[in-house]
Amino acid sequence: MKKLGLLLAVFFVLVLAACSNTGDADKASDKKEAEKELKTTDQVLNIGTLPAESAIPIILAKEKGFFEDEGVNVEITSFNSPNDRNVAAQAGKIDGMIGDVMTTLSMRENDMNFTITSDINEDFKLLSSPNSGITDVKQLDGKDVSLVPKFLLEYIMDEIAAENDISYNVVSIPSISARYEALLNDQVDSVIFTEPQATMLQESGAHLLASSKEYGIKGGTISFADNVIDERPGDIAAFYRAYNKGVDYMNNNDVSTYSDILKQYKFPDSMSDYLSNKKEDYTKAAAITKDQYQSIEEWTKKKEMITKDYAYKDVTDFSMLPN
Repeated sequence: MKKLGLLLAVFFVLVLAACSNTGDADKASDKKEAEKELKTTDQVLNIGTLPAESAIPIILAKEKGFFEDEGVNVEITSFNSPNDRNVAAQAGKIDGMIGDVMTTLSMRENDMNFTITSDINEDFKLLSSPNSGITDVKQLDGKDVSLVPKFLLEYIMDEIAAENDISYNVVSIPSISARYEALLNDQVDSVIFTEPQATMLQESGAHLLASSKEYGIKGGTISFADNVIDERPGDIAAFYRAYNKGVDYMNNNDVSTYSDILKQYKFPDSMSDYLSNKKEDYTKAAAITKDQYQSIEEWTKKKEMITKDYAYKDVTDFSMLPN
């Protein structure tokens, strides 16, 4: 009986050892598979940007060699309007882009499958024209606000208007430069702009009324085409590692060390002034929250930009962000 007990004990030890070895082998296999999936390729990753502060970490990652260090070949195409960027995306000329939640939803509605892979650093400012006499948000009740309808700018304005119980009239001016001039020439009462245009407008006499950060609104995104996510997740993971290095560089260095780079990318001197006076650090790439996503998805549906329901888990993929 003792022999039988000993044999059974030895048997169970061997079984446990085998299971342990199998588990270790499975873990090693999973690790190798993950590493294989996240390898970079030699293909170019084309990123579409707009002339705003959200693009700066990408620009620095390119010009400071962070993309090269991470083994990914990134090319940047800057667009002057969201519509131009969307046309390029539809034509397959860019693999990823700076945009917003509603743009991704609208693209999905039109069978252009892009997926949100992170947020961006953003702060959109609501400003009134120099001679409008409007210095408080509530004075905008019934006034004209120039923005690009059915994009993040309108969502931000709707949220601010609801919070302050006011109404407003939309004046659509898609061109950034035309909208900028319209405010300075008192052709519209108000506009929403990000940096550097917001600071430039204030320097020219425009009045700052509110900001998206002040109202806790965050809907800007980086998104990539689904086929790129499926075929080249390693390139996107490397893109984000380099992006975060760009953020670190901004936070740890004076703007004078990269002001020449900003000029190369057509940023005005006021961008450097703004960055020099900015108190908060920039944040590394992170997920868009489910609550913020659902709020924007509901708004997009009300604006009749989409007819279907798009679940958070189906439109986002944050698995390529660094841990």
